[in-house]
Amino acid sequence: MRNVNVNEPINQQSCQTSVMCRAVDNLELLLSQPDESVDLIYCDILYGTGRNFGDYQDLKPIRSEIEAHYLPRLKEMHRVLKSIGSIYLQMDTRINHWMRILMDDVFGYDNFRNEIIWCYSGGGRKKKDFAEKHDVIYRYSKTKNYTFNEVRIPYTIGGGTDTALKSGKIMDKNINGKVHNWKPNEEGKIPEDWWCIPFINPMSNERVGYSTQKPKALVERIIKASSNEGDTVADYYLGSGTTAVVCKELNRNFIGCDINPKAIEITNARLDAVS
Repeated sequence: MRNVNVNEPINQQSCQTSVMCRAVDNLELLLSQPDESVDLIYCDILYGTGRNFGDYQDLKPIRSEIEAHYLPRLKEMHRVLKSIGSIYLQMDTRINHWMRILMDDVFGYDNFRNEIIWCYSGGGRKKKDFAEKHDVIYRYSKTKNYTFNEVRIPYTIGGGTDTALKSGKIMDKNINGKVHNWKPNEEGKIPEDWWCIPFINPMSNERVGYSTQKPKALVERIIKASSNEGDTVADYYLGSGTTAVVCKELNRNFIGCDINPKAIEITNARLDAVS
């Protein structure tokens, strides 16, 4: 792979968290990192489309090519992840079956935590198939003792729980055959493992002109759930820089890279805009 080594800007916040982004092959960056130095890894990885996006060439959906690329990187991610850390890898249905096997091998079947489905709508539709409108996010921990914070989302609008919350009504809840009085949590519910978060509207101010950009709301949920302020988060497929931006806003340290120099330019511009 092409190795482009450019500036390594560090953007400091008042809380002294740091954000560092490099235009470099992610395996090279991983090999340079100390053991157990990262609290959380989130990567929106190469999807195996085989397409040339102009700025980078995606992998072909061939098992040998997928394994050759990802296996050494997964081993290094496991090495740099702290014992209380977690890893989230996002992909679509082209390679998720192979990636699940590789992640089981490297992180351990017993450390599999969730298969999260990010579902969305919009865009084109196929005439002879159901529309493909979801990504898969595999979540693994390194050990059984891992960071996980309770995050909550609003109850379904108009549903029974939402109505009870707004009215202040005490509900009856059947737990193991016994009826208990229960009041909905004012902060909402703990999310299921399917997340309906809208794709970024083409006209949204959040758009930065990067084809694979993911919404901040998606990344925020992951970072809030599996890291704390002052922790170090890594993204080795940086893309549009959403992970770096969210980390700066949430007072996390961040280290990330992308082999595409354009991705680093976009990321740095977005970071400069964060107050």
